[in-house]
Amino acid sequence: MGVVKLLVNLFQFNRTNWKAVSLCVLAAAVFWLFNAFNKNYATEIRFPLQVAYNESRFIPIKDLPNELKLNVSGNGWDLFRKSIGISLQALTLTIERPLEVKKIPGSTLAPLLAAQLNGLTINHVVSDTLRVQFDERDTHMFRLAPDLTEVWYREGFGRISPVVVLPDSARLIGPRSVLHRIPDVIRVKVPRLRLDENYRGEVPIVLPDSLQLNITPTHVIVSFEVGAMETFSLNMPVEVINLPKSVRIFSIDSARVEFRVARTHRERIEAELRQRLARIDLKDKPSGTHRLLPAINGVPEGAELVTIDSVEVSF
Repeated sequence: MGVVKLLVNLFQFNRTNWKAVSLCVLAAAVFWLFNAFNKNYATEIRFPLQVAYNESRFIPIKDLPNELKLNVSGNGWDLFRKSIGISLQALTLTIERPLEVKKIPGSTLAPLLAAQLNGLTINHVVSDTLRVQFDERDTHMFRLAPDLTEVWYREGFGRISPVVVLPDSARLIGPRSVLHRIPDVIRVKVPRLRLDENYRGEVPIVLPDSLQLNITPTHVIVSFEVGAMETFSLNMPVEVINLPKSVRIFSIDSARVEFRVARTHRERIEAELRQRLARIDLKDKPSGTHRLLPAINGVPEGAELVTIDSVEVSF
């Protein structure tokens, strides 16, 4: 009866009793926790991974692995801290001959990394094979050219000067095999515009993300003049080339050609065009009557060929 009464009194709602019980339970839990964490355990932990190589000579073609999962043994406190990211050091994997290494089996990593774990023991590597791909680092200069395919002009306006790109070349650093596949000229795409005045803007040099190249500069200045345009027609004399011997030509006179030019440049360009010829090439043409489209022998800078009439040739 005395024991029962003691228990009943203990668990009666009494703030003093429950406070004492709580403190006892907390002290027991802390004691158990400290005692448990002082023992050795095994667990799996993901470690950050850094791949070291000669960066002045080599460059990765694909993203390098950045973590490694290990099954490790060690003191409970140390394992607990590392499992929640406290004192979790990055492991360094050094590759001496990058061009010769394509994959690294997980089973070969333990002896390479054991000295970096500061008291932990590697039981085995959980991560599968690490795959890497390197190439020699190279540098090339590429010429830059403007791409105006998205540039439009308001009615009656057009470009009246050459396009200037500053600087006119860029330096690319990256894998040799990738650089050698790139065309010698990189197109710089001017954003979509509708213009009736001169243009000068900063334009980014855009390369596919997959190439992983370092480019200098990243932006260039593109500029050109925009002005009023007008259209005019000329009847240009026709020159016949590759004419078969002893052949008589009929129906050759002149070709009507239409050009579009800057209003301010029309007088000069029209004078130049009057000195040019339209050309008909009869190479490999059989005898008979043909309707052929002449070619213009050199359109001056600043002139745009709009239309050209075909001519009839008989021989």
